[in-house]
Amino acid sequence: MNQLIGFKRNVSLDIREKFAIRQSKTEQYLCELTKRFSEVVIINTCNRIEIYFNADNCSKANIDFIFDIFNWDKDLKEYIFHDKDDKVTEHLMEVACGFHSKILGEDQILGQVKDSFLYSKDRGAASNELGRLFQTAITCGKQFRTEAKLYEIPVSSSSIAVHEAIDRGHKTYMVIGYGEIGSLAVKYLLGQDVGKIFLVVRTPENVKDIFDPRVEVINFNRKNEVLNEVECIISCTSAPHPVVRYEEIPKKVDLFILDLAVPRDVDKEIRDLDNVELLDIDDISRIDDKNKALRRARMIDFKYIIKEYFTEYSNWLKMRELSPVISAMKEAGKEVVSDRYASYRNRANARNSGELAEVLIKSTSDHYINKAINVLKEAKLKGCEDQCMEIISRIFLS
Repeated sequence: MNQLIGFKRNVSLDIREKFAIRQSKTEQYLCELTKRFSEVVIINTCNRIEIYFNADNCSKANIDFIFDIFNWDKDLKEYIFHDKDDKVTEHLMEVACGFHSKILGEDQILGQVKDSFLYSKDRGAASNELGRLFQTAITCGKQFRTEAKLYEIPVSSSSIAVHEAIDRGHKTYMVIGYGEIGSLAVKYLLGQDVGKIFLVVRTPENVKDIFDPRVEVINFNRKNEVLNEVECIISCTSAPHPVVRYEEIPKKVDLFILDLAVPRDVDKEIRDLDNVELLDIDDISRIDDKNKALRRARMIDFKYIIKEYFTEYSNWLKMRELSPVISAMKEAGKEVVSDRYASYRNRANARNSGELAEVLIKSTSDHYINKAINVLKEAKLKGCEDQCMEIISRIFLS
């Protein structure tokens, strides 16, 4: 039985911190958990801790065991949920598709789900029902993102800024600042068909992770020298004062400026220039709110993909229940073949081979037909012959 424990919605950071799991101890935790559970997968990210496990029963003792392994305070049980069976299937598929992410629909979680699964699989902790569930959920997440095309609707300030600039057809850029937002902006730009990026930083020699020839790293002293060459400026420093001033802006060059900084990097008066279109962080936020609504609507439109994979996995589980019977049937068939083959070898020299083959084939047929007849008779006496007749007819008469 697949089961899951995780945080309830809207649990505060103060509480979530108390459930923190050290990445360096994941293998130790996995080893301890698999002493009780047949399969275990731990998803441990900055915003999510979920323990997936397979156990024969759903008991309070299982939860206590998990809390003991991670040394969690049992008084905090009120902040976790415990799901099983179909709810686990649905939840994991929704997680893989981004429905439960802080940034709705973000794609990083799919990679995290895959990494968590592979970590357990490589250690023999996810090879049966739970392992199959994760494989199905990962495939579901991939198809969901491909068909929903969520990349068309950016949700971070950096991705929105780049998307707005690319939509306007700009090819030459200046990115001012290389912190978290600036590095993402450069990353998104390099994923597009851009011609040139001037990256402006205070200490160019500290930028050691960019090797794309389209990027030229310059210091602030050279910033104004290249302003005439760019079509778009994305500014995102942590400076307490403007770094793009009114008097620095070329008056004969059209510019699209995106100011992602708080406080602002760009003089407010620049907005009044006829050759400049300026968007600040509030403008970006309004686009962001609109995009979130669009993304949510699109995700709901494609939620049928989750239902399809949910059904696929449920059907696999049902068929799995038949495995012991199917194996027994195959073994019984092997015994019949072995018995008839032994008869053939014993009689091969005494009779015509064609007549002998006919006798043995009829004997094999009679073996199963007589069994089916007896089962049908028993079903008739019990008053359930209709369903039995349907099955036997499909086997012998179709």
